[in-house]
Amino acid sequence: MELKWLLCVTLLALGILAVQAHDMDEDNDADDVVDIEDDLDDGIEEVEESKSETSSPPPAPKVTYRPPVPTGEVYFAESFDKGTLDGWILSRAKKDDTDDEIAKYDGKWEVQDMKETKLPGDKGLVLVTRAKHHAISSKLSKPFVFDTKPLIIQYEVNFQNGIECGGAYVKLLSKTPELNLDQFHDKTPYTIMFGPDKCGEDYKLHFIFRHKNPKTGKYEEKHAKRPDADLKTYFTDKKTHLYTLVLNPDNSFEILVDQTVVNSGNLLNDMSPPVNPPREIEDPNDQKPEDWDERPKIPDPDAVKPDDWDEDAPAKIADENAVKPEGWLDDEPEYVADPDAEKPEDWDEDMDGEWEAPQIANPKCETAPGCGTWQRPMIDNPNYKGKWKPPMIDNVNYQGIWKPRKIPNPDFFEDLEPFKMTPFSAVGLELWSMTSDIFFDNFIICTERAVADDWASDGWGLKKAADGAAEPGVVGQMMAAAEERPWLWVVYILTVALPVFLVVLFCCSGKKQPSAAEYKKTDAPQPDVMDDEKEEEKDKGEKEDEEEEEEANEEKLEKQKNDADLGSASQEEEEEEEEEDRKRASEEEENVNRSPRNRKPRKD
Repeated sequence: MELKWLLCVTLLALGILAVQAHDMDEDNDADDVVDIEDDLDDGIEEVEESKSETSSPPPAPKVTYRPPVPTGEVYFAESFDKGTLDGWILSRAKKDDTDDEIAKYDGKWEVQDMKETKLPGDKGLVLVTRAKHHAISSKLSKPFVFDTKPLIIQYEVNFQNGIECGGAYVKLLSKTPELNLDQFHDKTPYTIMFGPDKCGEDYKLHFIFRHKNPKTGKYEEKHAKRPDADLKTYFTDKKTHLYTLVLNPDNSFEILVDQTVVNSGNLLNDMSPPVNPPREIEDPNDQKPEDWDERPKIPDPDAVKPDDWDEDAPAKIADENAVKPEGWLDDEPEYVADPDAEKPEDWDEDMDGEWEAPQIANPKCETAPGCGTWQRPMIDNPNYKGKWKPPMIDNVNYQGIWKPRKIPNPDFFEDLEPFKMTPFSAVGLELWSMTSDIFFDNFIICTERAVADDWASDGWGLKKAADGAAEPGVVGQMMAAAEERPWLWVVYILTVALPVFLVVLFCCSGKKQPSAAEYKKTDAPQPDVMDDEKEEEKDKGEKEDEEEEEEANEEKLEKQKNDADLGSASQEEEEEEEEEDRKRASEEEENVNRSPRNRKPRKD
């Protein structure tokens, strides 16, 4: 019990000491005046110094930024680490069908460091303004032609202020003679549009490509199916995310976020509307015949309303068996004028009319079953049938739901290689956003997955490593939380010490025999060990004697049982012998009587 109380007191003292130490630290910072003894001051300072040394997290490993360098052939690579917009062209176009005040692409773009960067020197392209149209583009080193190699486009986005409504997608501008980056706008032809977009609670990750109809020459947008993954975190966590699109010559595609696949499919099967139109379509000139009957059921024309069917019978009738409850006050109204009400002093009968007291519930009705004229309650009418309708029967003339006939689709075509899209020669950002400071970085367009992965590792990978290094570990987060809320020190101490206390409590709470040393220290009488041993030997000998006696009794009982069995057997043999002797004597006596010597002479 002394150990238990000692542990409890120790835990309590540690918690109080931690809280007091933290409070002292705060008081010293605020007032710098503490009215306690000098030696106690020294002790508190030592405790605080030791606590600050142990609570301060170790310095985070420093991640040094170096601009990424492509490790293979690329069509476009941009890290913005030069700090300028060299090679990029700002649009001076205007949107059609829009008010002049907002039609201009006058949104600002700048090359900046990220707001809360962990990598000094790592710059990116920033959409600076909000509620404006923004457009900027840059030429590829050479046009990309879709042939036998994959297409990989990859870039980074950070919504530094979150995102209310706006996009961060990129457009791959089609190679055409009319392409003028100075007049880049929303109608400029593009081959692929890819990237995040959000408005309200609709979180999207676009992949759209424009497919050319080989028969008409017109382009139609094909949208990839929506990903099953939850995309909300990528828009709200204010972290840099890596977006990657991989298009393969076999028409398969993958969409990755932070190098994890969130959507995949095939250009032939997973786009809407489909790349290839149906072979047959409904004839637009076909019309449903006038006598076409689409009714599966019809009223029975031979049905007749029964004579006893009363359509006028009410659904509810008064209950004739009901009886007025005793004590019902027929002459008392349910509501009466409030006797305590008084006419307001400013009441003008000429303007307001005759004043009447407000109505209140009749107090006499509170103890009675009811007041006023009693009426029988209403019940369902057993004779009610409602309006008669003939029963429904199968329609013998039913022809099914009419559909127009199918005819061959005059616009049908079959493109089995939709991967071979229109070549593109530039990359552009054409965006409207209600949120500013959207950060773009590390664009790359190439054909080799390894090149894109190396580029990602040298760019996005460093950002991720720097963010991870800057984030405190679990211990650091706990220490920081305790600095803000000193009562957490008690929680931490109890959390660590309580399991130890319970283990000690359960393991050491059993009754313990005093040792020889304790007897020696206290001079208490110690029991004679030899007497105990003799007593144990005596008990053991008595137990062995009892066992031997039991065995002897069992042998004796077994012997008596065997003797009894033998005695009964010999008695039976003697009885059989006596029975045989009697039989022999009887036979001999009969033989003697039959002998002629013993017969009497006959009298003539």
